[in-house]
Amino acid sequence: MPVQPQHRVDEARLAAWLATHIPNCTPPVRLEQFRGGQSNPTYLMATGAQRYVLRKKPPGALLPSAHAVDREFRIMRALQTTDIPVPRTYALCHDESIIGTAFFVMAYVEGRVFWDHSLPDATLAERASIFDEMNRVLAALHRVDYAAAGLGDYGRPGNYLGRQIARWSKQYRDSATHRIEAMNRLIAWLPENIPPGDETTLVHGDYHLNNMIFHPAEPRVLAVLDWELSTLGHPLVDLAYHCLDWMLPPDMLGRLGGTDVQALGIPSMDAYVDAYCRRSGRRSIEHFEYYQAFGLFRIAAVHQGIAKRIEDGSVSSPEARAVARPAYLAELGWQQVERILARRGSIRQ
Repeated sequence: MPVQPQHRVDEARLAAWLATHIPNCTPPVRLEQFRGGQSNPTYLMATGAQRYVLRKKPPGALLPSAHAVDREFRIMRALQTTDIPVPRTYALCHDESIIGTAFFVMAYVEGRVFWDHSLPDATLAERASIFDEMNRVLAALHRVDYAAAGLGDYGRPGNYLGRQIARWSKQYRDSATHRIEAMNRLIAWLPENIPPGDETTLVHGDYHLNNMIFHPAEPRVLAVLDWELSTLGHPLVDLAYHCLDWMLPPDMLGRLGGTDVQALGIPSMDAYVDAYCRRSGRRSIEHFEYYQAFGLFRIAAVHQGIAKRIEDGSVSSPEARAVARPAYLAELGWQQVERILARRGSIRQ
């Protein structure tokens, strides 16, 4: 779509910077804005016969550590030495005088992006293959030797849930526009009930079907995108957050909640988790409901940030008003906690 008024940049100034930082990237520069995405504005950038993607922080006052385009750039550059499919990265700019915020430039990857998780245009066999490929790539990410890839300091090993709960509680409070009682209950309950056991791997943090580019004709991932929330963390928390796609409704970016996935040839959430376990050498996963309660809490905090940016007029996507539903997500998270508590009560009885 055309660049939205609040996301316009000085194309001449950008072109001058590109000419000195990316070989053969010469003026003039033509920008269009990608639809979708609620966080960092992303542009299709054409210079001559070349096409690139530019991703930047949004304008306006931002929460600390949010919209970390520098971290996205770093992890994608590091993963180019692994078997995880990511776009080639070209340059990172911290100088806000160029286009108003920090930004980076990466390769444009030609392929398919699926916005509807039910894959209405695919056959049963194609759907099964696409979901299996998505599962394969996530398991492969969690196997990456992050120290060997130069990412040993990309986060802090251990106590991932404790640190994440504290971080997102603060992010929520800093962006709150009204009181959400379910969110307050989650903020109180989650840190007091963190399950035992910990692991540390690279985690994507927002792993979804619509954050990938697939081959134009094959069920093969060409690029995993949107690494803004990536860090060193617990792989099963990453998996559980991803599996919220089976719980959230279709009107939230085409998720699968309430959908007869078996009729579509899509694996159930349990079957999908079993496939991940086989790939990662696990027998089963304990505390999965807790991890999903945390995931719903975190996505509610993210959506509250979107709601705040809507209020401030700096949101990236025109569809954001229909997407931002923090109270609904927080209530789902607390319902997950109530299921955990009910099960504990049944065990005690």
